[in-house]
Amino acid sequence: MAGNKRRSPTQARAAATVDAILEAGLQLLTADGVAALTTNRIAQRAGVSIGTLYQYFDSKADVLAALADRRAAAVREEIARTVIERPGLGSVRTIVRALTQSFEGTPETQTALLGAMFARDGAALARHHEAFLAAIAGKARLDIELTPERAFVLTHAAISLLRAAAAEPSLALDPDALEDEIVRLMEAYIAALPAG
Repeated sequence: MAGNKRRSPTQARAAATVDAILEAGLQLLTADGVAALTTNRIAQRAGVSIGTLYQYFDSKADVLAALADRRAAAVREEIARTVIERPGLGSVRTIVRALTQSFEGTPETQTALLGAMFARDGAALARHHEAFLAAIAGKARLDIELTPERAFVLTHAAISLLRAAAAEPSLALDPDALEDEIVRLMEAYIAALPAG
């Protein structure tokens, strides 16, 4: 949720309201694009008053950032499960695919969500990186020593490339080919590391 919103959804009804607002925001963003997205349209689609929306979110950008952060957290948890359940670093392709599919939709949708998340919280990637490392600490059987520098490269390389690809839709990169190249990059990096 937003860092400076007025209320937190502590009760089930409030949480359901926030869920409805976020779902409405995603539907409208996907259907009409970021330029047509307004807090009034989000509130109307969610079936809440504009005042109710503003109890939880300060702006359209706040709604977008919360959407992105929620999706990023779900993907982070999925990747942590993969790394914990599979020896080594799990399936690199499974991890990269989870990242490439984490922000569905058009390049404009992806760019809007990622842009809002990073604009609201410049440390968003670092925060998710730290939460990921905490989630796998003592649970993952890794074949390498995961130094802070290696963890940084492994968690930031693919995400940074995907963020750049979303921000440059004019390159018309093939998603499957890009996934292959990121997998190749990550596997080569892992293979080059000394055993742990």
